[in-house]
Amino acid sequence: MKMKSVAGLFLAAVFLLTGCGNTAQQASSSSTSTESAITNSETEVQTVVVDTANMFTDRDMEIGYEEETSVLVTLTGTSATADSDAVQISNGKVIIAQAGTYILSGTLTDGMIVVNAGDTDKVQLVLNGVTITNSTSAAIYVLSADKVFVTTTADSVNTLSNGGEYVAIDDNNIDAVIFSKADLTLNGSGNLTILAAAGHGIVSKDDLVFTSGTYDITAANHGISGKDSVRIANGTYTIAAGKDGIHAENTDDTSLGFVYIKNGDFTITAQGDGISAGAYLQTEDGNYDIQSGGGSANAKVKTDAQNFGPGGMAQTQQTTQETTQDTTSTKGLKAGSDLIVNGGTFAIDSADDSVHTNGNLVVNAGVFEISSGDDGMHADSALTITGGNITIAKSYEGIEGLTIDIAGGEISLIASDDGLNAAGGADSSGFAGRGGDTFGQTVQAYIKIAGGTLHVNASGDGIDSNGNLYITGGETYVSGPSDSGNAALDYDGEASISGGTVIALGGSGMAQNFSTSSTQGAMLVNVNMGSAGDSIILCDSSGNQLISWQAEKSYSSVVISCPQIAQGSTYTLYTGDTTTEITMNSLIYGSGQGMGGGGMRGGAPGGEANKQWNGTGGMKGQPQTPPDNLNGTNQ
Repeated sequence: MKMKSVAGLFLAAVFLLTGCGNTAQQASSSSTSTESAITNSETEVQTVVVDTANMFTDRDMEIGYEEETSVLVTLTGTSATADSDAVQISNGKVIIAQAGTYILSGTLTDGMIVVNAGDTDKVQLVLNGVTITNSTSAAIYVLSADKVFVTTTADSVNTLSNGGEYVAIDDNNIDAVIFSKADLTLNGSGNLTILAAAGHGIVSKDDLVFTSGTYDITAANHGISGKDSVRIANGTYTIAAGKDGIHAENTDDTSLGFVYIKNGDFTITAQGDGISAGAYLQTEDGNYDIQSGGGSANAKVKTDAQNFGPGGMAQTQQTTQETTQDTTSTKGLKAGSDLIVNGGTFAIDSADDSVHTNGNLVVNAGVFEISSGDDGMHADSALTITGGNITIAKSYEGIEGLTIDIAGGEISLIASDDGLNAAGGADSSGFAGRGGDTFGQTVQAYIKIAGGTLHVNASGDGIDSNGNLYITGGETYVSGPSDSGNAALDYDGEASISGGTVIALGGSGMAQNFSTSSTQGAMLVNVNMGSAGDSIILCDSSGNQLISWQAEKSYSSVVISCPQIAQGSTYTLYTGDTTTEITMNSLIYGSGQGMGGGGMRGGAPGGEANKQWNGTGGMKGQPQTPPDNLNGTNQ
């Protein structure tokens, strides 16, 4: 065992004196304000709010009907019979021309149910054990109505299918087994199977609503698609789709094309996105098992443009990259504007990002098990986590946004590149060139950790901000890179800490400590190469354990900050078989500089103190053993 006792210039430890620069996030559809993101220390984090009061009408939720006043339609193979003049039957087509409730039963081998009612008419189709196949078009076609309700009766089994092609019958581009030009609601307590050998499963060119029922959908293209919206209150959904599982998009009005899910059980296997919204996507609850694009095992191989070796010099890192351009989006959850998760249980295995938005991402609650071929969670703008339990077992970058606010929750992630990344990295993942780069500061970017528990295991930078880093609370544990090309903490502006607990392990070549704008003590200590399984323990001068953790991989630098670290006090740091005595004096070491000649990116190289601490002039003492009651544990 080796002993190091250092004070003054022999220790890269910082007691940080001035006020913490707190940050704010404007998590709305508008762009984030640079000024508030960087300088306003009082503004609270704001969350995206969507009005959901009128998502579902009473009629949407109602699955009952009056059989006595309903029209009975019996399907008889190639034709049908009905007891009302409101139903016209011709050449396999059953045409419904008036408002009312129609109870369908039987089999139609090659035909179509057509709703061609008035613009103010509401039509309810009750499926009571029907099988409808159309070899060249839709099984149910809503041409005209105010709103149509498709209701499955209790315990009924119903199957609608297309034979593999769509032949035009009018000016509309019919391309789904159920195709509606009007608002469409599906509900009931029975089962509906949709088989689309070509085209989509269910399409509405207005609002598409589900409030109950069990659905098994297999589609060559999208499983469920709504132009103005897809709204789901409840139900059970098994979807296998050649494109997106659930899709909403309105190219004429970008404020529409949203997805809102209140509850439900979803098993989605999609070659495209699992759930995709052109506008916003919001979930309140539900269970989601999503595989997109063949899963993370089918992801493209990523290329890091540059990697920093010892001394801060840029080096080219050789990796394999796919040569063909695949433009298919293969994300788990995707939104064009805001993505809000207020609850739900998510198991997502995606070839691309598992949770992705081109706007703001807000996670207020929910349980996530993520395996991603790219980012675990990604927002082009603000990314906010206030609660939930998030496990990212596989990712290229774990959590990425222009700004990242973590105010609560339990987060554990593994990343082959950066764990947390504000404003993108060298791959410019998801930012289309508007994020920062490896060499310069992006003034809008910041990471703020105010609460929760965060465990990061990253092969690139553990926590990487192309702007500022603020820690005001919570518990943060970082297993950064073992090599010297990246760092456990990496920032291009300032790194301010005023509360919370931090242990960050990594290589020493690019190591950074918190900067002098902080109010809580922090220490950056270079050690002999430590090993996975080492207990990292900090004790005060009385032997009281202040903080402990167990290293997950090899390391040569340790950053520690906790509220008990005080100026003028002495502490003992146990790292495996090495014991280091640390005296926190008034020294403010040049924050942001790499240790041992590494130098910060774009900054001055490490000084003589670094060289001494790395073994050319350090003080050695006798081996010491941690007290018996101390042990490092991963909390």
